[in-house]
Amino acid sequence: MAYRITGLSPDLFTHLWALDDAALAAQSIRRVVADKDRGFPCRVSLDDARSGETLLLLPFQHHGAAGPYRASGPIFVRQQATRAAVFEDRIPEAFLRRLLSVRAYDADGWMQAAEVVEGTQLEPLIASFFEREDAAYLHVHNARPGCFAARVDRH
Repeated sequence: MAYRITGLSPDLFTHLWALDDAALAAQSIRRVVADKDRGFPCRVSLDDARSGETLLLLPFQHHGAAGPYRASGPIFVRQQATRAAVFEDRIPEAFLRRLLSVRAYDADGWMQAAEVVEGTQLEPLIASFFEREDAAYLHVHNARPGCFAARVDRH
């Protein structure tokens, strides 16, 4: 099964970098500096920030479907991330190191299936979910903190 994992567009966040900490806080956003090489997963680059990199931690509506499955949650965005990552028929390396929750949605945004897998088992799960006729797209989350990781589409 051919699939594509896509990071968020950096254009969604560009305007935020010029704001001072008080203006960010007014929008429930916090500027942070990574203090280790893992644990700060950027949703644009789909990679972990390195120690010393600046990120924004902000609330983000990742599933805007009308109905009960509309969802938002915290995400990190690296200042250095200037292009949305695209992974075709391969898993981002940062995902391979994590326990992941994967949710399959139909075209109307209703959840049809969900599983938790180690990142090394994500690819077979993507194939399995996309064998379902009712699975229009998938959302991947980091299972432990529950943060949105990326969307997966057929291609």
